[in-house]
Amino acid sequence: MSDDASRRSRVRRRRPPRDPAATMTLIAHLTELRNRVAKSLLALALGTVVGFLWYDHGLLTFLTEPYCALPGDLRLQGDDQCRLVVLDVFGGVLLRLKIAVIAGAVISAPFWLYQLWSFVTPGLKRNEKRYTVGFVAASTLLFALGAALSYVTLRKGLELLLTLAGDEVAFQLTAELYLGFVISLLVAFGLSFELPLIAVALNLVGILSYDTLRKSRRWIFFLTVVFAAFVTPTQDPFTMLAMALPMVVLFEIAIQIARIVDKRRAKRAANEHFHDVGDDEASPLDAAPSELDAAPTPLDDLHRTPADGPARSRG
Repeated sequence: MSDDASRRSRVRRRRPPRDPAATMTLIAHLTELRNRVAKSLLALALGTVVGFLWYDHGLLTFLTEPYCALPGDLRLQGDDQCRLVVLDVFGGVLLRLKIAVIAGAVISAPFWLYQLWSFVTPGLKRNEKRYTVGFVAASTLLFALGAALSYVTLRKGLELLLTLAGDEVAFQLTAELYLGFVISLLVAFGLSFELPLIAVALNLVGILSYDTLRKSRRWIFFLTVVFAAFVTPTQDPFTMLAMALPMVVLFEIAIQIARIVDKRRAKRAANEHFHDVGDDEASPLDAAPSELDAAPTPLDDLHRTPADGPARSRG
């Protein structure tokens, strides 16, 4: 046997055998968690590099566009210029790093969401693991949808807030406060749109049933409006309704998905009631003999004699 073959055989012998019960020790769980977190941080670092390079090629313009689209009388510079102010020497560097990290988190979201779901799936059933790709795709799409909706409503919310100060006031916003406000609004909308998906995921794993969601529908809608009122950074009714109404629609879609899932689950359980019973196991049917009906039969009436009296009615 050559050296390469012997080395490969030793490597194969060192590999631990696969556990058919899919059980893991605490150390194994922590090791897998460490590996998943390391991969997620690596993806975040690569995304941050992309965001750092993208900063001067459209990212900053994209974030400042709602402010620059406001009427010129609201800005101190007027219509000709639209610039944000930095009041610290290191403010520009820290601001660029902050935006780059947030952009990297958004860019790498599909990867670290997949790592998160992959860490959870070993504890799920086999039929529940197939939802991994769908979960990652739906969560990414919902976050992007929420962020896009917040960006559309951002200009209207800014204009409403700035005009409340009066016509004699013009604004010169700092870059740190304005961009922090914009990013917090984008993240708030994106994460809020993930809540209905969490309800669907809990239903898929059997924790949250359709009956519970149906009975709590009014409370869910009411708490959604309250949640939107507290989460939106602008605190204006326009932005609050822009978040609350789509979330109500998404929660209703989640409730209907739970109804379909529970209906299919109940039908499958009815069809496979005895399919899980092994060949060497006793059936759950009650094998005890039951008592016969004491009511007379037609044969009893034929053999009845006049001394027995008239036949009893079976009606």
